[in-house]
Amino acid sequence: MLKVKTLFVMTLILLLPTISYAADTNTVSSTVVTDKTPPTASAPSVVINNSDVCKSAASAAIQTQILGFASGITITDENCERMKLSRSLYLMGMKVAAVSTLCQDARVFDAMWMAGTPCPHYGAIGDDARKGWEENIDDVPSGSLIFKKKLKKQEVSELDYQDQE
Repeated sequence: MLKVKTLFVMTLILLLPTISYAADTNTVSSTVVTDKTPPTASAPSVVINNSDVCKSAASAAIQTQILGFASGITITDENCERMKLSRSLYLMGMKVAAVSTLCQDARVFDAMWMAGTPCPHYGAIGDDARKGWEENIDDVPSGSLIFKKKLKKQEVSELDYQDQE
């Protein structure tokens, strides 16, 4: 019986430091500061329900410990609007107006010029439109690469003409 008591006491002596050590760990971890509130800024949802609207949405938020800011905007897609307007004009039978609407984009203007079918110019089509664009370069959509090259060639030829005098 003495051996059993001795074994029991020895087991308690061996287990006591591990139990108290585990209690110390719990005490330390329970002292973590938790009185700070989480950030509250959240980006708003900008809903665009109609698929026939040429707009997209963007939102963002930022939060610091002192100040938070959230904002949302809609962005208009002008190319989408131009295509929808052109499609509507075409469906109403106004084909020249539909092409003219698309020709306000310099990329379409250049593509039409390169295809040999210049964009309508104040109601004129075909060769008359070509002459109208060449005589009124200021009417050409900004960003047209074709007319940018034409202007450079004109400037070079004018400089050469001045040098010859």
